[in-house]
Amino acid sequence: MRNFHQCVSFASIGTRKLPYFLLATALLLATLRAESIPVRYPQGSEHGFLALKTMEGVCLAIGDVTQSVRGDQVTSRLIFRFGDGSLNEETTIFVQHGTFRLVSDHLVQRGPSFPTPVDMLVNAQTGEITTRAKDGGVTRIHLDLPADVSNGLPPNLLLNILPVTPETKISFVAPTAKPRLVHVSIKPVGKVAFNIGSSKRTAIDYALHIEIGGVAGMIAPIIGKQPPDYHVWILPGSAPAFVREEGTLYEGGPVWRIEQISPSFPL
Repeated sequence: MRNFHQCVSFASIGTRKLPYFLLATALLLATLRAESIPVRYPQGSEHGFLALKTMEGVCLAIGDVTQSVRGDQVTSRLIFRFGDGSLNEETTIFVQHGTFRLVSDHLVQRGPSFPTPVDMLVNAQTGEITTRAKDGGVTRIHLDLPADVSNGLPPNLLLNILPVTPETKISFVAPTAKPRLVHVSIKPVGKVAFNIGSSKRTAIDYALHIEIGGVAGMIAPIIGKQPPDYHVWILPGSAPAFVREEGTLYEGGPVWRIEQISPSFPL
């Protein structure tokens, strides 16, 4: 549910030959701020189960999502274990006092399902980004992170965005070779009917569009480097619920689907 930011791709683009107005526009876009999301539905302790599938319905991985709460601080952990031994694990710590604020996010991807392994820790309080290479090398950089940086938070944020809100923007640290800050635009784009047993329900379809920003962002769609949109379906109401997500898990990867599943027992 939290993996759409993992597919961000950037082109290597020079700026010297671009017209001045493009550079000016890029600087303007780079200064646009995202926004913190108000806490309408505080998150509690939970343990849920997920399935990661191809668009054809083939199950690739089984996931556990857990949350524990201590005061205003929540620790959320998502683990997908693949049949080929691959692992996708993300641990997110955030506070929910008035608005959602990220404390830290640690993303790990490894195994044959991931062409490039990822191990990135975002410290939202200090702005330090730590990445670990496959050979054990460690790189640390500093980014000036805004208060609305949201790595690992989209499922919780989407539960708290009112369906009538035309657009919401949030900030992310993209786990690329050189981590950088991007924005994600969230828009409700329609309603989708689904069934729970014989009960018919309607979910809100949210499109999540990654805005690379700057000159690279303006050129990326032209050269085919713009990441595809993600779609997340949320059941609205007095207690909103996650229904489904479709998107890529890594840069240039295929579109996969994440759904909730229930335990089964042997007969």
